[in-house]
Amino acid sequence: MTHKQEPIKGTAGDVASHDQTKSWFYTDVVKDHFFNPRNFMHQDADEREYNAIGKVGSPACGDELRVWMKVDPTTERITDFRWKTFGCGSAIASTSMASVMVMENGGMTLEEARKLKPQDIMERLGGLPQRKFHCSVLCDKALRDAINDFYRRTDQFDKMIVEASRIIDPISKVTDHDIEEAVLEGAHTLELVQQKTKVGIGNPGCLPAVEELIRFYKEKYFG
Repeated sequence: MTHKQEPIKGTAGDVASHDQTKSWFYTDVVKDHFFNPRNFMHQDADEREYNAIGKVGSPACGDELRVWMKVDPTTERITDFRWKTFGCGSAIASTSMASVMVMENGGMTLEEARKLKPQDIMERLGGLPQRKFHCSVLCDKALRDAINDFYRRTDQFDKMIVEASRIIDPISKVTDHDIEEAVLEGAHTLELVQQKTKVGIGNPGCLPAVEELIRFYKEKYFG
């Protein structure tokens, strides 16, 4: 006869391990935005009404995110923001909160929206489990992709910011983007990054650059 284990105190509704020794703590705000997502793009909506579209996918957890924006061409202020995501609860909550933030107080300008950081979204959510931090980065990148799309459609190519990857290790073909993703997934040391990417295994000369990138991304995303 088996006995049902009681959940960890204070974590009812959160994700816990089978042995009940570890739990991911989701705040009430995260849960609210997951169960009651704001500004979701409904099936019957006409996408042609929007003049900026962004799309991004994350190999970290298989999430894909699309956002649609209405931007006032005169003021470059976001007047509407809709989204769809095929991913985890953290991605849904993060994007829902981001949609609220960009439309508050009459809507952000595109310049203001570009300054929105994953940490800002995290703060409004009350935090996310560390292993789910990349979800807030996901909506941040989709937003910037939509901003570029608006400038592309309005022939303002000089305002577009292209985030190109550069190869750090020519032998393993590892890029700075690969290292960024590894850090977001929790690899905060050179050894852990090498385990995930194999960077520098046959080319130790690139390791100082790798270590510098690890420090940069740790500071950027985790403070």
